Amino acid sequence: MLTRRRFTQLSSMAAGSMLLGSAAAAAAPDITIEIAPYMLEASPKHHFRTIAYNGQVPGPLLRMRQGQEQTVEVRNLTADPEVLHWHGLFLPSQIDGAMEEGTPMIAPGATVRYAFKPDPPGFRWFHTHTFAGKNLGKAQYGGQHGFLMIESREHAGNYDREVFIGLHDWGGHFAGGDDGYMNPVYDVSTINGKMLGAGDPVRVKQGERVLIHVLNSSPTEVHWIALPGHSFHVISLDGNSVPRPQTVSMLRLAPAERVSAVVEMNAPGVWVLGEVRKHVQEAGMGIVIEYATAAGEPVWKQPDALIWDYRQFSALGNTNQSGDEVVRIALDFDSKFQGHGNEELWRINGKSFPNTDEPILKTGQRYRLVLRNLSADDHPMHLHRHTFEVRKLGGASEMNGLRKDVLLVPARSTAEVEFVADNPGRTLFHCHQQDHMDRGFMMVFRYA
Repeated sequence: MLTRRRFTQLSSMAAGSMLLGSAAAAAAPDITIEIAPYMLEASPKHHFRTIAYNGQVPGPLLRMRQGQEQTVEVRNLTADPEVLHWHGLFLPSQIDGAMEEGTPMIAPGATVRYAFKPDPPGFRWFHTHTFAGKNLGKAQYGGQHGFLMIESREHAGNYDREVFIGLHDWGGHFAGGDDGYMNPVYDVSTINGKMLGAGDPVRVKQGERVLIHVLNSSPTEVHWIALPGHSFHVISLDGNSVPRPQTVSMLRLAPAERVSAVVEMNAPGVWVLGEVRKHVQEAGMGIVIEYATAAGEPVWKQPDALIWDYRQFSALGNTNQSGDEVVRIALDFDSKFQGHGNEELWRINGKSFPNTDEPILKTGQRYRLVLRNLSADDHPMHLHRHTFEVRKLGGASEMNGLRKDVLLVPARSTAEVEFVADNPGRTLFHCHQQDHMDRGFMMVFRYA
């Protein structure tokens, strides 16, 4: 059987320059990214051997202008084939960064160069898209992720400055749960690569309006974030402006989701911005927010409950009035248990990648994906190279205008999303949990 591991090995044999003429190849790149081994110091007592971009975790913050061509040179200084995925961008399949779509792997020691015009605007990110298996130092388990901001042609909003925050989980082991499945259990959780107290605080001034961009780069875990004494005015999800900005007490992010929210700094003191669940914050997921002239120990106030609802950001009324025919595609998610101590296979419509169906899309057609989660796990579902509109969650009424590229579909529930097939090429659809991807939870759409 062609497993994902073997598929990766075969795909990795091709490497080279991408979509560049001789003149462009000779010019200096706008951006250079080096993929290389790295020792992360999450705290003086916690060190992790991993792989990182440009010797830092998270990788460098990249800012690009919407529609302005960029050349990016990527050097693989590791011993394994690599690939770099530009999450959330509308790119050709050949450079999107997934071997399942046909992006060539970058061979060990090789250098490739990409040229593209970034679109759409908003908070995106870039990360590896390789196989990890049970190696908790590889692929998305490791440090290969970075922030990507595509600057709009228009000003994004009323704020004084931006702060970027990345959530991640590290180390640990695989353990069998009550259901017999093997799941990763982590030792350490960080914000921007540091455990609470080990990194520099975020220093703010009273009266500032700070736009906080939060990325959950965890390989498998959903996270809830709060900042006592303050609220988050959410203006975008996954880099896309929400129809109805809302002020909330906490944020929830599934793996690969992003939230951008304005926080008014109107409660002077020293605070902890951190994971709401006590055991995760105790594992290190927190960062100090320190007002100018403030002193003392950081303060945390424990919320009573975990609160989040996509629906509150949806538009009121029906915004989809185009009258276009919508073609429905039903996708059922489940797993096949292979015996205690063995890895289960994750399936879409009863099939596990690479032996899944490849639905054919017609350019310009609107499609509705009916995502029926038959399993006992929540799944963050990601569609490459497109943005979708969240149309329905569970048995609730229709939603409108909420655009995302990752959606958490709860266990034993159904969600419906719509997108227009407007970017021809092989298009990957998958659960963004690393262990689920490795066990076949993927499929590819093909354009006619």
